[in-house]
Amino acid sequence: MSADRKDAHVRYATEQHRRHSGHNPFDDVSFVHHALAGIDRRDVCLTTRFGGITWPTPLYINAMTGGSPTTGAINRDLAIAARETGIAIATGSVSPYFADASVADTFRVMREENPDGFILANVNANATVEKARRAVDLLRADALQIHLNAIQETVMPEGDRSFAAWGPRIAQIAAGVDVPVIVKEVGFGLSRETLARLKETGVRVADVSGSGGTDFARIENDRRERPDYAYLDGWGQSTPACLLDAQGIGLPLLASGGVRHPLDVARALALGASAAGASGLFLRTVLDGGAPALTALLRSWTDQLTALMTALGARTPADLARCDVLVHGDLRAFCADRAIDTRRLATRSRTTDSRTTHHETIGGTR
Repeated sequence: MSADRKDAHVRYATEQHRRHSGHNPFDDVSFVHHALAGIDRRDVCLTTRFGGITWPTPLYINAMTGGSPTTGAINRDLAIAARETGIAIATGSVSPYFADASVADTFRVMREENPDGFILANVNANATVEKARRAVDLLRADALQIHLNAIQETVMPEGDRSFAAWGPRIAQIAAGVDVPVIVKEVGFGLSRETLARLKETGVRVADVSGSGGTDFARIENDRRERPDYAYLDGWGQSTPACLLDAQGIGLPLLASGGVRHPLDVARALALGASAAGASGLFLRTVLDGGAPALTALLRSWTDQLTALMTALGARTPADLARCDVLVHGDLRAFCADRAIDTRRLATRSRTTDSRTTHHETIGGTR
């Protein structure tokens, strides 16, 4: 049952991304163009640091899959692309491994193909400390993701229906494992209030993972005999909305959900993220062309992000948080309702000097 579900998730997610077009919440964010802001490309460094973690590039392949022969092959290609580009990668939830140890290789292949890379293991918020440690050991993981997915579980026919223990479990895992703990949503976003609670639990980093990318409510609804939960399509806050909502919380942030191209990466960094990740587009690329296609795409993204930073005058990813940005449309309306002042973002380059750090600019701390 678990293997069938994982294969179905891949199928529905791929179909969803092939159909998706039109407006994306990231389109409500634009940079103010300063024609003399540019610097020399050789002065740009993509290294990003957050929560005691250092990555050579502010980009990562976010959690996707594992637990069946088909998804194991996908994980192999993802890991090869990560190895060839030096980009961090997260495995999908290892819950299938807890239920059936015979699927271990569908996850372990990531470390086998990427022995020196930065790999994040992934568990759900119901996991015990013992299971969290097993997940880290399985992959010799450098960090642990804990995913929050109450809406997905609600729509999933066989999903969990008990969520009250999630907060205490996260705190126990954060105190009980020897690697950094990163809590992420699965595409419905992390609100300011949720981020404040997560900070109290001892997690190092949060991945806001907002709406705009893969919609797991829709995927689980497609798996039902009748689409009873169609009204939940689009539930949650977008990734840009979550980043703006997080001002002043002081928890390092990652951004995933709806990231389509290097400009969206730059936008996410400008709104306070330390790195940006994607899943759906990378999955589709692997299914269409295997590891070579994804490797080429990741290299292209890295090259283009460097080019954008050069034009914007950002020597480091953190410097993008000093660039002037405008907030439009529905995102501006969200900010107004949540009492978020976006006007200062449009002129912050006038008052920010080289001594100001990334999260100080956004309103938090490193």
